[in-house]
Amino acid sequence: MKRTTLTATALTALSFLAWSLTWSGSFPIGAQEPTTPSTKPAPPIADFEEYLTGAVLTGVFTVDGQSLDKLEPESYEIKSAKKLDGYDSVWEITTRIKYGKNDIEVPVEINVEWVGKTPIMVMDSAPIPGLGTFSARVVFHDKKYAGTWKHDDKGGHLFGRVEKKEAK
Repeated sequence: MKRTTLTATALTALSFLAWSLTWSGSFPIGAQEPTTPSTKPAPPIADFEEYLTGAVLTGVFTVDGQSLDKLEPESYEIKSAKKLDGYDSVWEITTRIKYGKNDIEVPVEINVEWVGKTPIMVMDSAPIPGLGTFSARVVFHDKKYAGTWKHDDKGGHLFGRVEKKEAK
């Protein structure tokens, strides 16, 4: 009887140890090898610069608390997109913004973060001359964009297509 209790205790301890190692990631049963800095692919910066330069983002946006029955149109014409030298994630996006009655061209500094090869534009309380202060998270994938935005007390969602501007 004592041997059975010792064996059960040993099996319980081993099971707990295996579970603990799996939970902590030290013994990843069936998991893929984690990405390390040396194996992490470099973000396709030049490709994203080319993708955005001369592009038009055409879509719609929502306003929190308002009906989703009528989506508001929006358009951003990107003149140029360039990652700034000396920074890990800061880009200058020169854009023509049509927002409500406004139609302005302005350079905006935006952080671009990468999840693998997927770029995400991140703005945190960024002032845009003539429009105010904005925050946003915008994901780009497969000639589409989608995200969230905030301007003062208002916010919402946005989404649409990314297309190259036709030459005149």
